[in-house]
Amino acid sequence: MSRGVSLKDLNPDIGSDKDPENWKQVHKNVVNAAYDVIKLKGYTSWAIGLSVANLAKSVLRNTNNVHAVSVFVKGVHGIEDEVFLSLPSVLGQNGVNNIVMQTLSDEERQALLKSVEVMVEVQKTLKF
Repeated sequence: MSRGVSLKDLNPDIGSDKDPENWKQVHKNVVNAAYDVIKLKGYTSWAIGLSVANLAKSVLRNTNNVHAVSVFVKGVHGIEDEVFLSLPSVLGQNGVNNIVMQTLSDEERQALLKSVEVMVEVQKTLKF
């Protein structure tokens, strides 16, 4: 597994009111982008298609780019359940080559573990 770099290590003010690059607003814009597209177009199929094409390019050209994709996370960040979550991963000709291990704050780790709990509960309701 590769080690990621926390943006707070590069810019301690990131996401705060002191941040000269205003990443807090960038984050908000990214979160709301899909809603803006749906509001303006009524659907997001182009964005989905472009995302799939980008993933395919990484696999077919073996670019080893990092993408947020669903991966099996048992054993990652201390997760003990058998679930899949979206984590930054290196994609190449063999699919996921590596999961990028992010340095997580206590708050981020708790949020990740909450996601695991939610996925475990959802999985329990699935019938095959």
